[in-house]
Amino acid sequence: MNVKGVVHEDFVNYKKPSMFINTSKCSFKCDKECGMPVCQNSALANSPTHNIRDNVLIASYRDNRITKSIVIGGLEPFDTWDEVRTFITKVRASGIKDDIVIYTGYTEEEVSDKISELSKMENLTDIIVKFGRYIPNSNSRYDEVLGVTLASDNQYAKRIC
Repeated sequence: MNVKGVVHEDFVNYKKPSMFINTSKCSFKCDKECGMPVCQNSALANSPTHNIRDNVLIASYRDNRITKSIVIGGLEPFDTWDEVRTFITKVRASGIKDDIVIYTGYTEEEVSDKISELSKMENLTDIIVKFGRYIPNSNSRYDEVLGVTLASDNQYAKRIC
């Protein structure tokens, strides 16, 4: 999987301790929609991309007794959909049943084909997706599903399967 980085113990993006995987691409849809640079991850886009084999990420997660979930975000996971889908499939095939959370700036409608694909995949359970772009000067909101406060009031999380 091509990644910008991995935080092996993250306590910010989900209610459970997580391994946070920063994906490697983004269309910068939030910037385009706002007409100005607003992305909190723009610096991340300029950092080096590393290819880390899925089995290495999975082994690192499995060997960590603290983490109880995997969060994929940090640019735009759905812009590297094939890699993300393959990784999730391998995580489940390895026997890990912990929650997997995908942070996306897309709306549910914009990625409905991928959400439909996820919901139909065999042996996939406990997949959560956070939807919605960052909107500057919007009110933040606490999300019950994630157990964290999201930056914009249009953002929400949903359990997919």
